[in-house]
Amino acid sequence: MARKKHKIDAKQFRVKEGDKVHLKDWPTLIEPVYPSKEDYHDVLAEHVERLSDLQQKLYARDRDALLIIFQAMDAAGKDGAIRHVMSGVNPQGCRVTPFKHPSGVELEHDFLWRTTRELPERGMIGIFNRSYYESVLILRVHPQLLNAEGFDPAKADEKFWGERYRSIVDLERHLAANNVHVLKFFLHLSKEEQRKRFLDRIDEAEKNWKFSQADIVERGFWNDYRKAYEKCLTATSTNEAPWFVVPADDKLSTRLIVSQIILEKLDSLKLAFPTVSEERSEELKTIRAQLEA
Repeated sequence: MARKKHKIDAKQFRVKEGDKVHLKDWPTLIEPVYPSKEDYHDVLAEHVERLSDLQQKLYARDRDALLIIFQAMDAAGKDGAIRHVMSGVNPQGCRVTPFKHPSGVELEHDFLWRTTRELPERGMIGIFNRSYYESVLILRVHPQLLNAEGFDPAKADEKFWGERYRSIVDLERHLAANNVHVLKFFLHLSKEEQRKRFLDRIDEAEKNWKFSQADIVERGFWNDYRKAYEKCLTATSTNEAPWFVVPADDKLSTRLIVSQIILEKLDSLKLAFPTVSEERSEELKTIRAQLEA
């Protein structure tokens, strides 16, 4: 029996420009977008194969770039989504950049500097595991960290954060105008599911390295982070660089939704291998004749 085809409606996860986001209105768990694990593996394999083909055409055409940003609470599955969705993409045409705590050198520059250096060039897919958005998320929850950037935390009012949102939106519009297409994923995890995954990291020896006391400390700021994400998603989801709020309690659905959205974006670029001129075609025929001789 032929496997039933499933269509994932990406629009239901997209934050429209101008929408005010209340994360309690966005689900962390939906009915699985696959009827069985076998079906999940089949669909993911199809997505990976299509992504591989489109990435080769993106690289060969050398006209556009794709920047994919992942943001989430701890244990939401960013690493797993990147690893599974991009498993078939040629490393030559794709680069993953994780952003952790900024270095002393990075703190001496504006908050966009360290990520701007890692933007993908034409023909490439760039993936940011966390990004410049940390500067309006972690720093908004822990404004005392602004001291390291030379700012007075006491003066970090709504105007201050509004300027940062504007800088981000301006950057992403600049990128769009230069054929760098931006997709942003917020993997929306519930607090209860995070608790279960933290317990797994403690109970399973091969996952112990993923867990630290800092994870528990940050979990104590859950509501503060939720509010920071709501303000961020509201202020920075645009037509040029939309946010997608992806339910993250079920990792398998998360990966299929993310891969579907990436595929739809690449499909919209009408990618194809470059065609050669008639003159170049004749030249290749001559070279072929020489090789055959």
